Amino acid sequence: MNTMNRLKPAIALLLLLVLHAGHTAAQTTLGFVVLHGKGGRPEGLTAPLDASLQQQGMLVISPEMPWSGKRKYDSDVAAAEAQITEAVQSLRQRGAAKVFLAGHSQGAVFGLHYASRHPLDGLILIVPGGNVATNFYRQKVGSSVSQARSLVAARKGGEAGEFDEFEGDKGIWKVRTTAASYLSWFDPEGAMNQTKSSRALPKTLPVLHVAPTSDYPALLRAKQEMYGALATPLKRLYEPPSDHRNAPRDAAAEIARWATEVAGKP
Repeated sequence: MNTMNRLKPAIALLLLLVLHAGHTAAQTTLGFVVLHGKGGRPEGLTAPLDASLQQQGMLVISPEMPWSGKRKYDSDVAAAEAQITEAVQSLRQRGAAKVFLAGHSQGAVFGLHYASRHPLDGLILIVPGGNVATNFYRQKVGSSVSQARSLVAARKGGEAGEFDEFEGDKGIWKVRTTAASYLSWFDPEGAMNQTKSSRALPKTLPVLHVAPTSDYPALLRAKQEMYGALATPLKRLYEPPSDHRNAPRDAAAEIARWATEVAGKP
């Protein structure tokens, strides 16, 4: 009996700690910065993901990035990083205890670059595409990259001009921007070098790689290579029955589940 009496305070303390931990986990607010794809916009293909996350009580900011159809690379990589950092800080100020970055297609490739340089609680890569370091991509825009590099070297980087842009299902078209801004996005050794960014990720960063079963053939062929290049061991490959355009919508439930699981780990 005396032994039981001595144990009662310890049992009560243990129950209190368990209840407090459960309450804390339940109260944890998650925040997401969602990046649209090339030529897209926040109210486009990523909008269903935004809506799904918000319906579950999560905070979401979806900025319009320099690669949107409207902006056409009107600012450089450094400005885009600052834009995301501002969104992350805003989410934390609004009460997000954990902040995740989710990018679709080109937004995923830039998300890799950002995550390799700035702290996050998790990264979601949805059909990453637009790696400017591939030989195929260099063949498509190489002459414009050389042109922009020459202008920057001649201290004419602030001058506007027309440069090549490329996407698999659209081919090549022209964008009008400054040489310096264009080069910051299309330099093969720069921010959009997917392999370089993947290898520079912190080993403590959780990453969810969404690769749908009906993605573009080139991305399906590169899927395992892209996933293997992620430096962190805290990674997971999710392959929903979807395609490139609808992956943000069709992966929304798993993204929320995975992020909640990650947020609950010490």
